[in-house]
Amino acid sequence: MRPATIRFVLSILLVTFPFFALVLAGYLAARWRMLPLQAIPGLNGFVLYFALPCMLYRFGANTPIAQLLDGSLVMVYLLCAVLIVAFTIAVTHNDRIGWNDASFGALVAAFPNTGFMGVPLLVALLGAQAAGPAIVTIMVDMVVTSSLCIALSRLDGADEHGVAKAARLALKGVLVNPLPWAIALGTLASGLRFALAKPLMDTVSLLADAASPVALFTIGAVLARSQMNSTTRIPLGDYVPVALIKLVLHPLLLGLLGLSAISLGLPLQRFTLTVLVLLAALPSASNVAMLAERFGADNGRIARIILLSTVLAFFTFSGAVALLT
Repeated sequence: MRPATIRFVLSILLVTFPFFALVLAGYLAARWRMLPLQAIPGLNGFVLYFALPCMLYRFGANTPIAQLLDGSLVMVYLLCAVLIVAFTIAVTHNDRIGWNDASFGALVAAFPNTGFMGVPLLVALLGAQAAGPAIVTIMVDMVVTSSLCIALSRLDGADEHGVAKAARLALKGVLVNPLPWAIALGTLASGLRFALAKPLMDTVSLLADAASPVALFTIGAVLARSQMNSTTRIPLGDYVPVALIKLVLHPLLLGLLGLSAISLGLPLQRFTLTVLVLLAALPSASNVAMLAERFGADNGRIARIILLSTVLAFFTFSGAVALLT
């Protein structure tokens, strides 16, 4: 390998390593009981209700409104998500893995960890202009992809009104989730060119600056807790293929769909496509484990998919960055 190539790879690892190191720190802190498991919900609450909404609001308010209302981006990203969900269910659904488990497996295959990891990581790699596309994908995954998979998870027939109930629960989940509201408020502020008073904005910025380190640390702690609470042995074939779909097939398919859209004349920017592909190359969203537990799916299997994708992503995501930037 030539010295220039080595320097390039090292420059990427210098950016990505701290992010994955914080995940590892949270994982080890929980595994070694340095962080009480009872404290993890508190960390999650701080990130979900305070730090991350402030970060998303700040990015939304500072991003041009046209970038946040990119129809081509939404169409390409959503089509890819639907195809990944359909493919994952098709290859995993069987007598042992019913609709509930297959649907949540499909959700971790299509839902990258954009909020906790993707936004701060891609901004560090590509600059603040990467925040706009990332914010749009968060809305798509929270509102559409999650709702679709929750509805599909009710098809096992345990309740004849399961799909309707799941749809209502999914809608309620979106309404009480502060992240879409933070994005919406940031988008509105961008459109109206509204700026908070300096003391308020300084408070928002302090909380926003705390989002990335605390969120990454919390991801590791949540993964450790899920693994520690899982008592059943799960075959490798039940979770390794899904992790590979997330890290390999998802970004490849999104790249192909994006290039096809550009060739057909859709106004999708190359930079935006790069951001989308790198987002798809991220590990699975950690919050899916909590959703799976709530809806009675095999949370141990979901946690293993998330954990494996997070470990492997240190190498696969860095490789994707090297290829695309």
